[in-house]
Amino acid sequence: MVWKKSDDLPNSHNPEPTPMSPPRPAAPAPAQSAETPRRTTDRATIGPSIFIKGDLTGDEDLVIEGRVEGKVDLKQNNVTVGTNGRVRADVFGRVVTIEGEVDGNVFAQEQAILRQSGAIRGNITAPRVILEDGSRFKGSIDMEPKGEMAGRHSSNGKEQQQGQGKPGGEAAPAPSRVASA
Repeated sequence: MVWKKSDDLPNSHNPEPTPMSPPRPAAPAPAQSAETPRRTTDRATIGPSIFIKGDLTGDEDLVIEGRVEGKVDLKQNNVTVGTNGRVRADVFGRVVTIEGEVDGNVFAQEQAILRQSGAIRGNITAPRVILEDGSRFKGSIDMEPKGEMAGRHSSNGKEQQQGQGKPGGEAAPAPSRVASA
């Protein structure tokens, strides 16, 4: 006997969908993505074979795996220089993560992270800085908020009244707040 599909009777315990059945409605993912902020879902990537010479600006997070020369200005977004990324530019972002190489200054609104595979030749300005063990860094770090700097360097010498001064009128260096992970 030769088996044909038409010979089988439908199994009442495990019904198969018929071609004429209407498609299932899609999950409410589009409605959920409209409710979430754009910048958490939008992320641009500069691929490893891309070379950009000039200024980069935008309103989404950025991952750089290629080469960039100029200025990266995404102050309200996260910037990541991936392990293949090579940047010769000043980098401005909310959270800046370096896994590749940056030859320029890094300015982070919230936090700058230099991963073990990363290297920075330039200054870091951020309220929080993480330098992982094995990372390479040559430059200076400024972790002082702008408002605090203005208050400490007033012309009436208040920094000495706060116990920060040395005899002879020189201000003592602020204690280092750089942490290694």
